[in-house]
Amino acid sequence: MNDFANATQNTCVACLMPSCIERLGAISNRLSRWFDHQLHGLAPIFPRLLLAYEFGEAGLEKLHGENWFAELSFPFPFSLLPADLSWNLATGLEIIAPIALILGFMTRFFSAALMVLTMVAIAAVHWPVEWHTLGELWQGYMIIDKGHGNFKLPLVYLFMLGSLLLSGSGRLGVDAWLKRRAASVSAS
Repeated sequence: MNDFANATQNTCVACLMPSCIERLGAISNRLSRWFDHQLHGLAPIFPRLLLAYEFGEAGLEKLHGENWFAELSFPFPFSLLPADLSWNLATGLEIIAPIALILGFMTRFFSAALMVLTMVAIAAVHWPVEWHTLGELWQGYMIIDKGHGNFKLPLVYLFMLGSLLLSGSGRLGVDAWLKRRAASVSAS
């Protein structure tokens, strides 16, 4: 028999466990440090691209479609705006903001603007018309409206936009480039 076989025969499994756990922990720590050092700040690119696609698609549909905002009841103060102006503002934001998100330009500003747009959309389109209990409201937490609203996707978008509002564009964006450039100019 070889030395390893002798060592494992003479050692109980319970005695080997702490050593294995310690080694796994060390590997995990090294991997985590590598991710922190090499990939830190890249995560925001994923919600930026997904949100850009979703809002861009909605903007293009509005750009090439008919204005249906006159049929809606908007929350105050948006109810004060004419339907045509609201349509044009929403369309413009849904065209410009995705481009900015892709580029990582003014990410926090456009995330906040899209959050407002999404909250207005939830109130005017996706929220249930009538609900009396939390159970009835919860029936609207779906993607397709079956008579109880459909606020699931807009709520997911709100959380993703909130993440971008807090994190900014990350390392892959014009915002980060401008920040690095400003730092190098001020250091000179």
